[in-house]
Amino acid sequence: MKFLIALLLSATLTQAQTFTPAQLEHLRVQAIHALKIDAPLPPVAVHNFGSFDATPDIRIEHVTFATQYGMRVPAIVYVPTHLKRKAPAIVVVCGHGGDKSSWYAVYTGMLYAKAGAVVVTYDLIGEFERATTRGSEAGEHDKLIPGLTQTEYIGGLMMEDVLQATRYAASRPDVDSARIAIVGYSTGSFQGIIASALAGPQVPRIRAVVLSGGGNLDGKDQYWDTNPKPNCQSGPYKALDFFPGGADARGAILYALRARSGPTLVLNGTEDSLITRFNEQEPFFVGLRNRIAAVQGSRNNLPETLWFPDAGHRPSWMTRPAAIWLDQQLHFPNWTEAQVETLPTIKAIDWINQTHVRISHGYQVEQKEGGIQAVDLHLPGLTREQLTAVPEAEWRANPARYTLDGWTPHALAADRAAESTAAASVQSQHP
Repeated sequence: MKFLIALLLSATLTQAQTFTPAQLEHLRVQAIHALKIDAPLPPVAVHNFGSFDATPDIRIEHVTFATQYGMRVPAIVYVPTHLKRKAPAIVVVCGHGGDKSSWYAVYTGMLYAKAGAVVVTYDLIGEFERATTRGSEAGEHDKLIPGLTQTEYIGGLMMEDVLQATRYAASRPDVDSARIAIVGYSTGSFQGIIASALAGPQVPRIRAVVLSGGGNLDGKDQYWDTNPKPNCQSGPYKALDFFPGGADARGAILYALRARSGPTLVLNGTEDSLITRFNEQEPFFVGLRNRIAAVQGSRNNLPETLWFPDAGHRPSWMTRPAAIWLDQQLHFPNWTEAQVETLPTIKAIDWINQTHVRISHGYQVEQKEGGIQAVDLHLPGLTREQLTAVPEAEWRANPARYTLDGWTPHALAADRAAESTAAASVQSQHP
């Protein structure tokens, strides 16, 4: 049955339109406009709130960088302390309900800083320091905003945050801007692949992208179209329906745009119901790769897939095969592939129980995040206080610089201006 599905999906190869580089670039610019992403992007305008040494070879930095409307994004940066030359960098895009205090953000930061990479973790809008409550799993960005006519505004902000985090990483004097990766989980996989596809001349080349619990950019009325999160997922995806070929062409065009910069690895579990709900696992990706190849006129940088048997929804980029793949792309200064092959592993829930770092409710089970076999370097955890980027007194003095509530009036004003411009255009055409 799966073989038949793969054949049927592959048949769409002959139906897909091939685009020239100039046509793809035109679609990228149109998508930036449709998702309300700033063009040009604002200066990153970094502010540093201090640092401390988590281990003798890892420094933790508390920073913020700029995003839309002068807003600030709180971030925790993991920095190797004994660099002899410029390092690669990794930007972590958390999943829905996640933030820089999530266990996997902390583990990723510590693990890959040990490998010799600078790792940037930050709060999604509406979570932790970007929530009015300063709480985790606040879900503030899930609420529809009265008066905001287009739900893609929040999704566009989240994608702009990815681009700004990448630009921040590249702006650091200790980072090699030609060796930057984005890793995204679940909602973060969605934001990460679209942001990497839409990265323009202001954004350094994104050398590698890893998507876990996602990557299945599907068609009309499937998962990303129909899920109940219009602000961060279905709304922005539907905003790209204008692509030639309509809703069913979005995934292939986005991946073709991404392929211009480098490879993508998709990590999923065979029992991840979010991924398998509409698509039959690898056969779906066989068809998707063929459609991407048709769109770009080549098979360069088609997304690779790796499946974890019996695994559910989880961020799998801390596993040995993912670490090896990232090393092949970024060339970690402290690791070789042969060394990674010999490193021990630890089950995620065991590390979480040892360190008491936060995991989302329900995800500690074996099939989900708790069962990840992560590369084990005997990493310490961090407290919530250590993972707070902005001093509380400073945050309390002007919370609107960080939160969704502070962003909303600007978005509403932009929305009204866009509506007024559209109405004026219609009236000029039909006086």
